[in-house]
Amino acid sequence: MPWYVKLLAALVVGYLFSPIDLIPDFIPVLGYMDDLVIVPLGLLLVVKLIPEEVLAEHREAARGGKDVPKK
Repeated sequence: MPWYVKLLAALVVGYLFSPIDLIPDFIPVLGYMDDLVIVPLGLLLVVKLIPEEVLAEHREAARGGKDVPKK
């Protein structure tokens, strides 16, 4: 998998667990909206950037077609 996809995935997870938000959580509605928008969009972008061969291989392994994915 390309390094930039791994980096983007790490950044999305880091943002999710980070105490620093773009909009503070104490603001009634908008505080959680940034988490509800940025994290799913980031994950969607990560999945779209993963090469199709890698995604297909791991989906097949998840269905039980293989024991261990190729490296």
